[in-house]
Amino acid sequence: MTQNLMHLKTVAFPLIIQAVLIATACQSSAGDHLASPSENISASLEIGPGGSLRYAVFFNGTQVVEPSELGITINGVNLGRGVVLGPPDISEIDVTYATRGHHGQARDHCKLWRYPVTHTESGCQYTLDLRVYDDGVAFRYVVPGTGTQHVDGEDSSWKLIANSKTWFFERLNKQWKLKSYAGEWMPTDIENLQTVSPMGPIQGTPLVFELPEALGFAAVTKAALYNYSGMRLKAIGDRTLVANFTEGDAGFDVDGTVITPWRVIMLADDLNGLVNSDLISNLNPAPDESLFSDSSFIKPGRCVWSWETLGLGSPETQRHFIDLAAQMEFEYSLVDDGWKDWESPWRTIKSLCDHGKEKNVGVWVWVHSKDILDSANDYALMQSFFDRVIESGAVGVKIDFMNGESKDLIDFEIAALRLAAQSKLMINFHGCHASTGESRTWPNEMTREGIRGIEVNKMKEGPLPATHNAALPFTRFLVGHADYTPVLYTNPGPTTWAHQLATTVAFTSPLQIYAEHPETMMQLPILKDALSVTKTIPSVWDETIVLPGSKIGELSALARRSGDVWFIGLLNADTPRTFEFDLPFLDNHGYSVTTISDDFDAEPVSLEGLLNQKADLKAFKTVVPFKVDQTRWKGAKRIRVQLAKGGGFVAIIKPENAGIRLR
Repeated sequence: MTQNLMHLKTVAFPLIIQAVLIATACQSSAGDHLASPSENISASLEIGPGGSLRYAVFFNGTQVVEPSELGITINGVNLGRGVVLGPPDISEIDVTYATRGHHGQARDHCKLWRYPVTHTESGCQYTLDLRVYDDGVAFRYVVPGTGTQHVDGEDSSWKLIANSKTWFFERLNKQWKLKSYAGEWMPTDIENLQTVSPMGPIQGTPLVFELPEALGFAAVTKAALYNYSGMRLKAIGDRTLVANFTEGDAGFDVDGTVITPWRVIMLADDLNGLVNSDLISNLNPAPDESLFSDSSFIKPGRCVWSWETLGLGSPETQRHFIDLAAQMEFEYSLVDDGWKDWESPWRTIKSLCDHGKEKNVGVWVWVHSKDILDSANDYALMQSFFDRVIESGAVGVKIDFMNGESKDLIDFEIAALRLAAQSKLMINFHGCHASTGESRTWPNEMTREGIRGIEVNKMKEGPLPATHNAALPFTRFLVGHADYTPVLYTNPGPTTWAHQLATTVAFTSPLQIYAEHPETMMQLPILKDALSVTKTIPSVWDETIVLPGSKIGELSALARRSGDVWFIGLLNADTPRTFEFDLPFLDNHGYSVTTISDDFDAEPVSLEGLLNQKADLKAFKTVVPFKVDQTRWKGAKRIRVQLAKGGGFVAIIKPENAGIRLR
């Protein structure tokens, strides 16, 4: 293999051979360790026994990742053993860019080290890239080559600090766990992660950790998944996780230079820092300016959806849902599985899209991945389908049932995003792995599943527990948007109606697809009072604050801002509680406030007979309704909220004077 290293300004850098030296280096002069811009996080590299490459990570002076193996095996050669490191090229990245989700602006600020690595036995020369941010550490391997290179696997590993509480997702007795990433989030001790699951020791990403002794929080995951297989994490005991791949021992092929996705550990002092981290997005390349010079076709919004409560129905059903989207003031309607069985399906879709244009409602169409999954002639079959979509006037495609993250499926996803961008179409992936920040590079990806969403409530294995919902903002949503399809008043499981509405504030998705039948939201008398609130909640945010008192799996409390308006969303788990919180971000002015809270004084509402043909209520045949109150607040104040078991709370806070701006 030929050496093909990226050249930056070279800075002399002393290689640290013994990890023990780093503990003191973190408190000494810069240059003795690989430190983040503010030096709260640092990493070390060392050559361990047998010439193996290892690293460690320090957070606020504490070693949170103990010395852990690095390495990649290509063409049968383990390039992490028997190596020599050269002096690194060092640089700093500091850019800002527009983003979607928790806030509107992201900052990519880190120190970057590029180490030349020589494998002494084979003579192979490659690069280890290592970025250190104020909210985490990421590394990847760049192995030059021509022709086909076979990746056998990686030794990339993470040995976490002892006594860390680990959050992972589980789907009992289902092989779908690592195909769809649709598992229920639950905790265990890091020491038990190897044996806790009856499905085995392999877990999907991210894994989230509550660090001991109030050190903060961490997450291990991946970013920038392109031209490679998706990494899972195998617990091997001794608090250690090792990279694992769908292909197993068979490995997979990469043409030309192997550039692995980033292997990431996110770090934060508190949940607010964890949720607001842009690390996963930062590690993805900026979008191609020529491909996205016209991005006017990319429009976040809310979407109606007949599938959860009614199924597809007839073309007349979907025409009616477009009308309902217009009445809800939603931007989109989704035509799901089954439309291709209609008589003259493409002509019917065009008729629906034409009707949508008259109503200012964009139409999305569903497709099974197997119908377009053919890589021949640069995915010509997919391009042909997209051409028909464009001819029909639809604005986006929901692609379903990839059911994995092997390299061929990752290639398919990226090809779909590329061809869709060329066709000016938006994409929603279902039956897929969780986000790895792709939407920075491909902003036409509006959402993806990779989550255990509300549709589970009608399934045999449902319903979703409130603990799962209360965990999601601090677990799955850390790595990017997710199509949970929120709000299901007619089949809420063990949650209240206020909890259901609060998920639209708590869960981020630029394309927010509502599960509930629009007529239920608009016409059921007890729900109509909340309709104005539902219409107001946006799908993207300018600012997010995680309120103190939030706890993974117990209480999610978030304040989000859109323009001058603040939205509060609380998701409670299984214990009724009184929650008090401050709003210090408000100025000392008057605000008009609408609150939606659990109504403890009202009789539970029967769910039987409501407009949901597909509901399986199981034992949850009644629900705690909400009450809607209008009030006025004067400046910042302390709020006291009563939350039911599985309860929730929503507040919309608007400045009374349009000229007043929030800080």
